[in-house]
Amino acid sequence: MKTVQVNIVTPDGPVYDSEVAMVIAKTVSGEIGVLPGHIPMVAPLAIGAVTLKKDGGSQEIVAVSGGFIEVRPDKISILAPAAEVASSIDVARAKESMKRAEERLQKKQDNIDFKRAELALKRAINRISVHEGNNQ
Repeated sequence: MKTVQVNIVTPDGPVYDSEVAMVIAKTVSGEIGVLPGHIPMVAPLAIGAVTLKKDGGSQEIVAVSGGFIEVRPDKISILAPAAEVASSIDVARAKESMKRAEERLQKKQDNIDFKRAELALKRAINRISVHEGNNQ
């Protein structure tokens, strides 16, 4: 089966680099599936899971906090502000982050940036969901 090189990079450095048979990612306009030899494209990513399917049916899931996916026939690059492989997610930290964001949203004070709190909540829920193996 054909494969394509995938690398996921954040400002802190590389998070993932391997050959995969298929990439499934959530863009701002919907979910996409990319196979080797796909036409070149660039798309903005939504907060969500990136599923990396390997030969033999195995897969890895990476939580991304937005960013961009660049597709070329022989290589897929994902540039994200933050990304974590499911196995390395600190669930306790993600749950604490979710709790803080929920508290900020419930306070309804003038000095709270609701958009920022809402995005923090989405990121935390995504990290928890990816760690538990559930694609949103």
